[in-house]
Amino acid sequence: MNSKLVGHIAIFLAYVIFGFNIITCKNLATYGIVSPLGIFCFRAIGATICFWLVSLFLPKEKIDKQDFPKIFLASMFGLFLTQISFLFAIKITTPMDASILAALTPVFTMFMAALFLKEPITLKKAGGVALSFIGVTLLIMNSVQSSNGVTQTQPLGVFLMICNGLFFGIYLGAFRPLVEKYSTITFMKWMFLFSMLVSVPFDIQELCTIDYTSIPWGFIANLSFTVFCATFLSYFLVPIGQKRLRPTVVSMYTYIQPFIAAIMGIILQMDIVTWKKVVAAILVFSGVYLVNKSKAKAEQN
Repeated sequence: MNSKLVGHIAIFLAYVIFGFNIITCKNLATYGIVSPLGIFCFRAIGATICFWLVSLFLPKEKIDKQDFPKIFLASMFGLFLTQISFLFAIKITTPMDASILAALTPVFTMFMAALFLKEPITLKKAGGVALSFIGVTLLIMNSVQSSNGVTQTQPLGVFLMICNGLFFGIYLGAFRPLVEKYSTITFMKWMFLFSMLVSVPFDIQELCTIDYTSIPWGFIANLSFTVFCATFLSYFLVPIGQKRLRPTVVSMYTYIQPFIAAIMGIILQMDIVTWKKVVAAILVFSGVYLVNKSKAKAEQN
């Protein structure tokens, strides 16, 4: 199979999962059983165990000593700061407001890729980002309404989601050379190990005092999806795409998330298909196409 096609499929599946995870994390927040930091600790612990177990069945790969500090920084931007800001934000934002704010990620990534990888910001690329952003904005403006017509999202939630996009944009734009150097399993097992070692000490008291016997099954089901699908599986898929696609193209798939929220709303009879949403879909994927076709002269991957 074509290498780039594999990259597109991997990133597409990862962001479909991320889209569902917005709803899942919102559900976890409503239970009020575990803090956002606690949820991240469960994700980090679960993913660390999964990646290290899988690595036992694969050829051993040695990490260059000078790369460990870089992997640590990649872990902070790509996992710890990104997920912590999202988990705190989702408590005080609506799922679809969170989606539109996540759509800023390609803008951050484009500038970070230009800064760290010297990837030029072409007119076609900038136009693609702008076109997709307009499409997502149109979708959200016609989908997000509370019963009294007033948004439920708080300003702090907006700020945290902007930070979320900025952190992940830095990760996509600055650490691609490191991602390309190692296998996906090797890279991610160290990424999650570092994130776990940083987060667990701050939340050890909560983790030790939770009454695990009284946790409802609904919470367990949502947490299981977040840990195994939205953390282990999705973060296994993202590096596959990073190795094969430019950072800006990878980040453009964040636009899938609002459509997942819209589809879920339709299935649950909370939303309907309108011509405005059809136009939004055309704009978003047209923008993805433009960015994908915009190649630097010296770069054809």
